[in-house]
Amino acid sequence: MADAVIFGSLLYSHILPPIMAFIGIILLCSGIMDNKRNYTLAGIVIFFAAGLLPFLILPLVIG
Repeated sequence: MADAVIFGSLLYSHILPPIMAFIGIILLCSGIMDNKRNYTLAGIVIFFAAGLLPFLILPLVIG
């Protein structure tokens, strides 16, 4: 049980947010350079979701 909590907290605090932030920045830059509004908005949403994910998910995982 403790291993699952440790892995879950590590996953949602240190692994997923940087990956999501990187994807968000790539989409944001791509959307701005190619004048694609959908990519730009998706990049902004994913980037902010990456920043807020640990604060929303970790209280549920840790308990």
